[in-house]
Amino acid sequence: MKTKGLVGIILVTGCLLKIATLTGLIHIVWLERVESWETYFSLFILLYVGLWLIFDSIRSNRDLWIQRPIPRSKEGQRIDCAVSFGGDEYTYSGEPFHGARLVAKCGGIRMDLRNAKITKDEEIDISTFMGGVELFVPTSVNIEVKSRSFIGGVGNETLKSIHPDAPCLHIVASNILGGVSVRN
Repeated sequence: MKTKGLVGIILVTGCLLKIATLTGLIHIVWLERVESWETYFSLFILLYVGLWLIFDSIRSNRDLWIQRPIPRSKEGQRIDCAVSFGGDEYTYSGEPFHGARLVAKCGGIRMDLRNAKITKDEEIDISTFMGGVELFVPTSVNIEVKSRSFIGGVGNETLKSIHPDAPCLHIVASNILGGVSVRN
């Protein structure tokens, strides 16, 4: 784990100790001295920064992502990927892409389609629960996103294809406390 991850753990631990002191779960004298609205505001900010540092440290560490071969469905066309409490990475290197179903529960999936052969409209069905999916798509396709999210969302940061008759990737996402990022 990187230094920023350790700093994040220290911040989160300190905030949790202060919250436990404020609620009366534990008794630490030096943590009981200040109880004002600034305390609660600063706790929220420090907790947010600490969690952000931890998750950014994990997300940026490429060794934690397991690079797996591309799974095929029973028909041999559409792929089916599911991750729980971990991270998987799938990279297309010239293979044809015929759609996917991605499920991330308390984990993440990173799929790189930038070198995939996409010749017709395809659909990617994504479900997340406290997890996330990162999609890297080629600039030669159009992207259409439909999302149904609860405390989550989809970020579409792709460039629109120059050709109006270019194939389209239809991304259908259902997120609960999770998110999807689509980039070129």
